Amino acid sequence: MDFTPAQLERYRPHLLLSDIGGAGQRRLRDARVLVIGVGGLGSPVALYLAAAGIGTLGLADADVVDLSNLQRQIIHATPDVGRLKVNSAADRIALLNPDVTVRRHPAFVDADNIAALLADYDFVVDGTDSFAAKFLINDACVAAGVPFSHGGVSQFRGQTMTVLPGRSACYRCVFGAPPDEDGLAPCARQGILGAVAGMLGTIQAAEALKFLTGTGELLTDALLTFDARTMAFRRVAVKADDHCPACAGQPAAAVSS
Repeated sequence: MDFTPAQLERYRPHLLLSDIGGAGQRRLRDARVLVIGVGGLGSPVALYLAAAGIGTLGLADADVVDLSNLQRQIIHATPDVGRLKVNSAADRIALLNPDVTVRRHPAFVDADNIAALLADYDFVVDGTDSFAAKFLINDACVAAGVPFSHGGVSQFRGQTMTVLPGRSACYRCVFGAPPDEDGLAPCARQGILGAVAGMLGTIQAAEALKFLTGTGELLTDALLTFDARTMAFRRVAVKADDHCPACAGQPAAAVSS
């Protein structure tokens, strides 16, 4: 087994799992995961993926840390206020696990840059907070054949699904087209229980690790929702739409608006 003594000790809990073991840990070490949005969802995702030993972790976000972020965006700290989130997060990851190579992408994803970003990664985690970004990520991942985890949170609620392009329903299959966001209040204005972002982000991280190690059953063709006020979880079966423009191969830029 090609791990150092320190790595054997660090990853021992994974190595003891028969479903992961040394082969699975090597797959994690060789994996490249892109986290888009280093906020409420991206924070726990990035921390758990780094702790698990993902070899290369990409962080895409052009935003800076604001004091109000710290209620839920746990990868950042008070001295980071005003810093680029990708820089703050990269520093935290380096302290947590120096085995991880962090690639910083200080940009918001758009139709011009997303294809180039996806080209270097095996799996994508959507931690964004706008419908436009979520549909763009879906369409670009489907077009590129890159598996990804969708996640969204609002107030006390969360939802997530995993998409394997060509093999499962995609986000657009389920939700069709982005709503008009002019009348929708963003998370910063409508509020959120901070732990809800942690709950959902942790599930997304688990889905990424399951996919990369070939472990368990993924949240494909299913939408998992929960309400933290009652701790009621619901798994809803969904199916691919034969008329979905993303799955039909139309360019992401043409179907994301």
